[in-house]
Amino acid sequence: MTAIDVSAARAVPPTGARAWSWRALRRPGIIVPALVLLIALAWAVAPGLFTSVNPTASVGPALQAPSSEHWFGTDATGRDLYARVIYGASQSISAALIAVLVGLVAGSLIGITAGAVGGWVDETLMRVVDVLLAIPTLLLSLSIVILLGFGTANAAIAVGATSIAVFARLSRSQVVSVRASEFVEAAYGSGGTFFGVLWRHILPNSLTAVIALAALQLGSAILQISTLGFLGYGAPPPTPEWGLLIAEGRNYLATSWWLTVLPGIVVVFVVLASNRLSRAISDGGNA
Repeated sequence: MTAIDVSAARAVPPTGARAWSWRALRRPGIIVPALVLLIALAWAVAPGLFTSVNPTASVGPALQAPSSEHWFGTDATGRDLYARVIYGASQSISAALIAVLVGLVAGSLIGITAGAVGGWVDETLMRVVDVLLAIPTLLLSLSIVILLGFGTANAAIAVGATSIAVFARLSRSQVVSVRASEFVEAAYGSGGTFFGVLWRHILPNSLTAVIALAALQLGSAILQISTLGFLGYGAPPPTPEWGLLIAEGRNYLATSWWLTVLPGIVVVFVVLASNRLSRAISDGGNA
């Protein structure tokens, strides 16, 4: 390969980077889910900006329907459900972010190591990943949270552990694919070291799909955290947490539907917004 060919190979951007356009950020299909996620994150970071009501104190009659005074109504003990949903975002979203971070860091390290080194290291790590993938997600998360103990932090670690195998598989496939590209061969041919080529060429060109998966896993993590909370393995009462709020209202579904339906709608909107942004990222902003 000539010097000109080497330069050309190095200049070829990854598919995701070539397809991405910042103009896509102005599309309604991306703006709306982004706003939903921003609002949910704002609830988690600064809930006091959206409500001045104490989420654990009784503020009115029990089981009051949604009104101008209590937008989401009140629960069985007279607590404002809207305030509890807002404060519950800090529990659910922070736990989901921790879960995604655990899966992203641990899974990517395993996948990158397997894909970059290859050989028996790749075979060994991927067999471990296959074992993790063979275990049902809910069963694995329940087993881990039972071993660690109940609570939001332990539930987040448990959910994060269930996504390690998924991140490992994807990051390995991306690294193997990029490693076989011409511009990587050109980098080695021009004297690049293993770690230099890995850091400067392979990793940057393997990130798009992994980041898209992280955005997708955020929604999945919220669902799993809410599921554990619904089953009683998450935050203990009276701590507001989205799954726990849905669980507390299930006994009143026939007479006080808002206790379950409104927190459930919030969870659905946040998860759908996360999935929509994930698709936009994976499509290079053209979704």
